[in-house]
Amino acid sequence: MSMTMTQKILAAHVAGGGASATGRARAPRAPSLRAGELIMAKLDLVLGNDITAPVAIREFSKFGHAEVFDKEKVALVPDHFTPNKDIKAAQQCAAMRAFAQEQGIVNYFEVGHDCGIEHALLPEKGLVTAGDLVIGADSHTCTYGALGAFSTGVGSTDMAAGMSCGQTWLRVPAAIKVELRGKPRKWVSGKDVILHLIGQIGVDGARYMSLEFMGDGVASLSMDDRFTIANMAIEAGAKNGIFPVDEQTLAYIDAHKPGGSQFTATARPPRVYAADPDAEYERTVVIDLAALEPVVAFPHLPSKVRPVREAGEVKIDQVVIGSCTNGRISDMRVAAEVMRGKHVADGVRCIVIPATQRIYLQAMEEGLLKTFVEAGCVVSPPTCGPCLGGHMGILAKGEKCVATTNRNFVGRMGHVESEVYLASPAVAAASALAGKISSPI
Repeated sequence: MSMTMTQKILAAHVAGGGASATGRARAPRAPSLRAGELIMAKLDLVLGNDITAPVAIREFSKFGHAEVFDKEKVALVPDHFTPNKDIKAAQQCAAMRAFAQEQGIVNYFEVGHDCGIEHALLPEKGLVTAGDLVIGADSHTCTYGALGAFSTGVGSTDMAAGMSCGQTWLRVPAAIKVELRGKPRKWVSGKDVILHLIGQIGVDGARYMSLEFMGDGVASLSMDDRFTIANMAIEAGAKNGIFPVDEQTLAYIDAHKPGGSQFTATARPPRVYAADPDAEYERTVVIDLAALEPVVAFPHLPSKVRPVREAGEVKIDQVVIGSCTNGRISDMRVAAEVMRGKHVADGVRCIVIPATQRIYLQAMEEGLLKTFVEAGCVVSPPTCGPCLGGHMGILAKGEKCVATTNRNFVGRMGHVESEVYLASPAVAAASALAGKISSPI
């Protein structure tokens, strides 16, 4: 029976196949799966952060195992309210730290020690590779689909079960084919692509389905673009988003492989899966990348998308450039290119948040942080911070913010009467300079 890329990865993990593959060989055959089937699948990685992991840790003991299933296949990343914003945040991180030490968990990332926002950090550390099955107690775990992995968000109880048993249950998703054609113009990025798609199909247009991206346009997208697109698959209701594994993917995996040339339990060899030519899809959406232009999502849904040139006179109080969606080095470079030699408008606060410590250091070495500071921005250590209304940029009543984050729900960044407008780093930077929603074009 024909299967999609996602279904093939799930089938291999039900059968236990793929885990013993070496090098870059094609993954072994596995039993066929149909959309809607319930399965129990083996896990390659289980992820938690300082909001969700403490709950999972409290539940862990109820599963009857004294130790996690694999000390190298659990990752704990304090990133949401870190550096600790208050006593409660400190207690949450203390619980994670104690559990990591007690269990001997290898992949615990403390603040300042090669740390970062989880969905930027894990690929950077080489903890996810093509063909993996990853669950994380955070909805944007779908980010790793950019690497050709099946990754999806779960609740804290499922995270606890995954840490204990190394397995999880899933309903096999149906799929939507997203065919990308052509090449985007300058200032059009992965953020514009995914916002355009969400605007087209809606926030529930892919509910519990796999968004499978393919077509000749994929080659024109950088890995950072693909991470951004996969990250926001959940904003269309998708179970996961996934890209084909090409030479660019394999080059990224090679460049971020931990342990040198030897694969360990943490650094698994990539396993390449591809959808069958006659795989079944619920629908096909075609996007001409060359026809896209910078867009912005108006409050209070990621689907309320319109071209920046049609935004009108929307004056803003704050800009946030960062997050697991757009805090990578290419995002920093684009924002700095727009801002270089210019200054943030009076009355606007611009907060720049490199997504990891390594990105922060690279931005510093390239002079990007100097550009931001000279332009009137403030640069934050890696944190989710304002994205979820945590800290480092909370909005007051009536304030408006252009953000490169992934959600703009009511009260997402602060007061319920504040507003968040989602955009790319280029649009966010141009808006900071203009004091209103603006295009870099």
